[in-house]
Amino acid sequence: MFDIKLRHGLRALRDSPGNRRPLKSRETGWARSCAAALARLGVDPDAVSAASVVFAIWGLAAFLWAGRFEGVTHSVVLFGAAAAIQLRLLCNLLDGMVAVEHGRGGPAGAVWNEFPDRISDCLFLVGAGYCATQDGVDWAAAAGWLAALLAIMTAYVRELGRALGQTADFSGPGGKPQRMAVLTVVVIVSAIAEPHWLRSGSVIATGLALIALLAAVTVIRRLLTLVARLAPPQDDPMSDFRPGPR
Repeated sequence: MFDIKLRHGLRALRDSPGNRRPLKSRETGWARSCAAALARLGVDPDAVSAASVVFAIWGLAAFLWAGRFEGVTHSVVLFGAAAAIQLRLLCNLLDGMVAVEHGRGGPAGAVWNEFPDRISDCLFLVGAGYCATQDGVDWAAAAGWLAALLAIMTAYVRELGRALGQTADFSGPGGKPQRMAVLTVVVIVSAIAEPHWLRSGSVIATGLALIALLAAVTVIRRLLTLVARLAPPQDDPMSDFRPGPR
């Protein structure tokens, strides 16, 4: 009985609009069909979440491999990395839909929803940095590590807010969808343009610097929003006498 109540409580928490990332793609027919198919096949949403790490490893391998080649081979491998980014995002979309819309989420669903994302962010961003470094941009690896660190911080601030009883803050401009969109675009542009017109590695390196900047702005914005939410009402005469948690 306790297990049933726990599952219902967790499902209600996940289904709360304030605790789910707002995604227009979740309402599309193709997404609903894919999620329904996975549910009919009995696929565990945690397994879908884990699959996102597999695609991130694919992306990391592609980035490291691309840096060792030139010309057409370099471009083809970069297209493979871009495909891995999008497949990772597809897993991130479908795992929640299978868990919530089709009621297949378990007690550890929140862990599988968050932890693989942090791994995937690091693998993609750090891998892209080393790819550009191998192409001759010396500072790109540092930019990749910085972007990965700030990506983790955006999620940390969001989850800190939830731990303090606030709704999840998915504001940008450097949330996960925005980060991966920028990375996908710069990888495709690099694959097409760099062999002909641009310095090798420059597009990806610049994209990583932009991602780091957007993530930093997001961390600051979410922190300021969280502090404002936690501030006591101005008309509460007892607010100054209530100690906060330390």
